[in-house]
Amino acid sequence: MPLPELADRLSVSTAEVEGIERRGVPDDDGNLGLFRVGRVLEAEKHPNADRLQLCRVDVGEGDARQIVCGAWNFGAGATVAVALPGARLPGGLQLEQRKVRGELSDGMILAEDEVELGADHSGIMLLPESEPGTPLGEVLPLVEEVLLVESTGNRPDLLSIYGLAREVAALYELELGPWPGSDPGPVPNGQVGVTVENFEGCPRYIGRVFRDVAVGPSPVWLRARLASAGMRPISNVVDVTNYVMLVLGNPLHAFDLAKLAGGRIVVRRARPDETIRTLDGVERKLEPEDLMIADAERSVALAGIMGGEETEISDETTEVLLEAANFEPTGIFRTSERLRLRTEGSNRWEKGVDPYLAKPAADLATQLLAETAGATWAADADVHEGLPERPVIHYRPERADELIGLATPPTDQVRWLERLGFESRSGEVVVPTWRARDVTREVDVVEEVARERLDDVPFTLPSRRAMFGALTPAQRLRRRLEDLLAGLGLTETYTPSLRPDDRSPQALRLPEPISVEFAVLRTSLLPSLVEAAGRNVELGAARVALFEVARVYLPAEGLPNEQTHVAAIVDGGWSRAKGIVDTLYAALKAEPSFERTEHELLHPGKSAATAAGVVGELHPGVLDGVWGAFELDLAKLLEVAREEVRYADVVSFPPVHQDLAFTVPEDVSAAELAAAARKAAGEELRELRPFDVYRGEQVGEGRKSIAFAATFQSAERTLTDEDAAKLRGRIVAALRERFGAELRA
Repeated sequence: MPLPELADRLSVSTAEVEGIERRGVPDDDGNLGLFRVGRVLEAEKHPNADRLQLCRVDVGEGDARQIVCGAWNFGAGATVAVALPGARLPGGLQLEQRKVRGELSDGMILAEDEVELGADHSGIMLLPESEPGTPLGEVLPLVEEVLLVESTGNRPDLLSIYGLAREVAALYELELGPWPGSDPGPVPNGQVGVTVENFEGCPRYIGRVFRDVAVGPSPVWLRARLASAGMRPISNVVDVTNYVMLVLGNPLHAFDLAKLAGGRIVVRRARPDETIRTLDGVERKLEPEDLMIADAERSVALAGIMGGEETEISDETTEVLLEAANFEPTGIFRTSERLRLRTEGSNRWEKGVDPYLAKPAADLATQLLAETAGATWAADADVHEGLPERPVIHYRPERADELIGLATPPTDQVRWLERLGFESRSGEVVVPTWRARDVTREVDVVEEVARERLDDVPFTLPSRRAMFGALTPAQRLRRRLEDLLAGLGLTETYTPSLRPDDRSPQALRLPEPISVEFAVLRTSLLPSLVEAAGRNVELGAARVALFEVARVYLPAEGLPNEQTHVAAIVDGGWSRAKGIVDTLYAALKAEPSFERTEHELLHPGKSAATAAGVVGELHPGVLDGVWGAFELDLAKLLEVAREEVRYADVVSFPPVHQDLAFTVPEDVSAAELAAAARKAAGEELRELRPFDVYRGEQVGEGRKSIAFAATFQSAERTLTDEDAAKLRGRIVAALRERFGAELRA
């Protein structure tokens, strides 16, 4: 089957296939035929180089080939991988017959990294006994196409090769093979001391002891499969645990039995002030809710996440205790997130691993430890308080037809469900254990049937039976603001509603966050916009101007108080940000009032508050450059917005312009003075605009001078100088009485 076809089918019905990655040796133009199994007949020191070997290698051609090699991990009699002259390696290098230090080299003895079977270049690959001349592709996976599958959070069964094989078998009506691995034989009489103090956190724990273990490198086939799955081979024992996890989806862990105090396992919660040094060499402080694997004296592993450094497998290990357990998802997730320690194991546990998988995983690992490390199974324990029953769900095939919109014969529905591992009874469906957390309702079973019919669903839009309704005032306001900001040259952006936990007292923390980066609901749009602007600048963007209209979430009784805000950040400082806010208010036929304020992200001397929010210049310590920003509450803007526009006749009488300068106490704002002046003068004061602020000896300490440009104009007559003087006098009197203001000019 062409792999793109399989990838498309899986993407539609099962999980997203992000791509197909081709690895290994080019297989065109007969290139694979130049890679063969060879047997080393002679291996001696190169006569002209101390670090090279001169070898004669049988590659099935009758006459042996002379090959110069720089590795020393083999000798005469070794079975090796050979590339002949003319062969092309994965990097594109084409081999040629050539002389090395005066001796002919008629080929190349291969290390695993040279054919993309791993990263090791410390020595050449040593193969199992094979006939010289055998095509190397029959012994090693020289050509590999790897599907990059991204499963959803509710399908932990797809985080395994066997789980994907089950899906493919169901999709194409193929026979699914049995669980990988052979029967490990009768359970030995030896018992492993396992005590589970917390069955809520660890429903099941299988422990197996192996003796006569020879720790060493894994076979090439095992190392190659791990490398293709993106994992680094370590040793045969550790590689077996990782391999079984990839095959079946159940993480395992191996302990050096000799390093376990009392030779026993205790599953418990962490003790007060307890710490553990994990395999990555980090000393980690534990909390009482952390689930631990301990011996008779101390914790030896973070359950389901990472083992401890003190009991890791080493070259001296001869006795191994294998852990094949089952852990509760939520606790593993919380510990992993708090410690910021993500592993392949924790990724599977937090999604919910089938508790029935532990035994097949232990059996496969038992077989592989015997094959790769010569281990002997000596003792066993399987501790649990009863395994969960399979869910039984009432199911109506006709309900599936209603919800899917396509008629599927009941027999076809049953046949598909059975291929996925479900069982059908009279009016009921029994869910397989590996789907027990995901499929709990009738509609979940319907979804399983729908997956099989997705290719048959026509691409149509729902029919529209009527057209009615209108936008609400809030919706109209939002669209006006979006159009206006875009017209002013700003670009709309969308940022996540979830933020890192900043420990703000207003922040609403999620009980089960996705990650530490998405732990609280945002209370403001500005922090996200600042980050977005910073990323744009880092990528070389100039004159960045971004805005967002979205919700923020504030504390309230019960559900959060959701408010819709509009916020923006612009390159250009205070004047540009305030100009945009002035334009917004003008578009709403409203007049803003500004008062000095303080905001954690804004410059303390260049920030102002309106009734709807804040505007100001970004604090220079927040982002390099000069930036302006604002954030306004749409509900408060709606209160001042004028939906109706009323015509006012053009005033034809000439205006009188005067400049007024007042000395006032330092804490009096220009906005306060302007509001009081308008109230005192009435409608004939058409405009009062501040244009200068002065501080110095002439006005005295603790005072300042604010200069205004005033425009007096009447709609009924031409104002005389005497009229303007009266209006001016009313303003001066009102400001003196209220603020202690003195007229300078």
